[in-house]
Amino acid sequence: MPGVWNLIYELAVFEKEPDAVEVTVEDLERDGFSENPKFEVFVAEISDEIVGIALFYYRYSTWKGPTIHLEDLVVKEAKRGLGIGKSLYNEVMRFAFDKKVRRVEWDVLDWNTNAIDFYEKTGATMLRDWNAVKMYEKALDAYIKKIDG
Repeated sequence: MPGVWNLIYELAVFEKEPDAVEVTVEDLERDGFSENPKFEVFVAEISDEIVGIALFYYRYSTWKGPTIHLEDLVVKEAKRGLGIGKSLYNEVMRFAFDKKVRRVEWDVLDWNTNAIDFYEKTGATMLRDWNAVKMYEKALDAYIKKIDG
């Protein structure tokens, strides 16, 4: 999991939010390898070094039923352009197909044109009319305090 965490951090740097990573290696070990794992992850290795990850988990859609959310697909910057990302992406799609989920979903930043171009070429649909909504821990705490009076 240290190699997975390193790539999560590298992605945060790429997305210009290195201070946003709160998850620890211990969190990943506990949450990924418990009796009921919260996620699954495919890794790509070169010479025993993790150079790419695809981390995903199950969701349930009220319209579609079982789905998979691809949380992160990351390849080390120095190893991009070798087809590693495409291989990881293909593994996630094959996994979803084999598990008979009805949708795979993920987010992509609007300025990440390389990723957007790649996803569109694979047949993925970009939902440009939806906004991502998130309630972070601090706001959640404040909201619960407000509704609890």
